Amino acid sequence: MFRTKRSGLVRRLWRSRAPAEGDGEADRGGTRHEHGSGAGCCMGKATTKAAKSAAGSEAELKALTHSVLKRIKEKHLEVLLQAVESRGGARSPCLLLPSKVDAKVGQQSYSLPMLLYKVFRWPDLRHSSELKRLSCCESYGKTNPDPVCCNPHHMSRLCELDSLALQESGERAHWCVVAYWEEKTRVGRLYSVQEPSLDIFYDLPQGNGFCLGQLCSDNKSQLVQMVRAKIGYGIQLTREPDGVWVYNRSCYPIFIKSATLDNPDSRTLLVHKVFPGFSIKAFDYDKACSLQRPNDHEFTQQPRTGFTVQISFVKGWGQCYTRQFISSCPCWLEVIFNTR
Repeated sequence: MFRTKRSGLVRRLWRSRAPAEGDGEADRGGTRHEHGSGAGCCMGKATTKAAKSAAGSEAELKALTHSVLKRIKEKHLEVLLQAVESRGGARSPCLLLPSKVDAKVGQQSYSLPMLLYKVFRWPDLRHSSELKRLSCCESYGKTNPDPVCCNPHHMSRLCELDSLALQESGERAHWCVVAYWEEKTRVGRLYSVQEPSLDIFYDLPQGNGFCLGQLCSDNKSQLVQMVRAKIGYGIQLTREPDGVWVYNRSCYPIFIKSATLDNPDSRTLLVHKVFPGFSIKAFDYDKACSLQRPNDHEFTQQPRTGFTVQISFVKGWGQCYTRQFISSCPCWLEVIFNTR
């Protein structure tokens, strides 16, 4: 039968797709068998199973891509082909298509733009938040445009750094350091935090994180011992794209003082009460970089004010409490952020 122009464009587009990891010429041309490799039967079965799974996914993706491309106008297919065959080397116009169309591969659903980005640029792409639109695109700077540009080469992928900051001189990457205090005495070592999320608790049977109960303390104060017993599950400290969040996992309130929680022109910083089950964005990197040191007697004694958050368990301090300074609180944390 005669081949239509559309079917020819679709075949050329599929041949120009981005290769998946481990995808070689043999994968595209058919299955190649190896003999005499010496591999055991179990290895052979595992390899065969993996190959069948990969082949099934490939076939499913191919069928879906062909189905989607056949619904696109020929003039749009030509624009897409120009972009993908040149690998972005040639300046190609925007490919404006409806963004509401969803496509499904296995159990995963994708919008039309995401499908085209996966097929023709990044097979391992998971979410649109990993992408940044280039300024040459008509959809640049627009919120939820419809139609939206689906040209895969009008997008870039965000680079993921190995930490919050690039480390020098072989230092271990960490985004903050946590110190535990009982009144005016620091207890135990400083805890450097590399993982994005950290649980800080007193004593759990199978806890994973910073266990305060394992630190050696000589404080015999009944108040300190009472507060220690109430820390329980403690808090969860999480570094997220918009800042650092604190989630109160315990059964009692916690109290937080941070330069980024208040008006930068305030003479003193407020202490914020966080009830059990609540979260608060305790630190904002953008705000911290622009802050001057607050005019607060307690904070003027500390050289890294804008990059420090103080958290007290159970007992508060400040203007609304009998304790004026956190150093009078029974059990508290100092979190110092690495902003280099």
